[in-house]
Amino acid sequence: MPGKWFEELEVGQIFKHPITRTITEADNVMFSAMTHNPALLHIDEEYCRTQTEFGQRILNSAFTLGLMVGIAGHETVQGTSVANLGWDEVRFPRPVFHGDTLRIETEVLELRESRSRPDQGIVTWAHRAYNQRDELVGHCKRVGLQRKKPQ
Repeated sequence: MPGKWFEELEVGQIFKHPITRTITEADNVMFSAMTHNPALLHIDEEYCRTQTEFGQRILNSAFTLGLMVGIAGHETVQGTSVANLGWDEVRFPRPVFHGDTLRIETEVLELRESRSRPDQGIVTWAHRAYNQRDELVGHCKRVGLQRKKPQ
């Protein structure tokens, strides 16, 4: 089982996930189209080159959020998660551009026993995304329901 059982987690534990991801134009355009997000910042190169401070298209931030959680999943919750309970404090301090390579790290912020489910616990995670220059480009808190190790 690649995911961690509730009892295997400790507050302050940090996972530096080995999977990295280079962002492509196809990622950005396809994700924006699939989510019906027509923002010119994601799909119109000429607009971004002439009308924005970035000079080029920026990655759809919902993709960055999904990537942070997705990459983290294998080592933290794969096979041990019951449910995602929510995201908080989602921030994108820097834009992500086509060609950037992102790495993700996850920290365990809080652990508590579930009051209604004795075989499960609640975990608060912090996910952080960094580009190839080690600049923080995204972060969020996520709360999840995690299985305890079977007896």
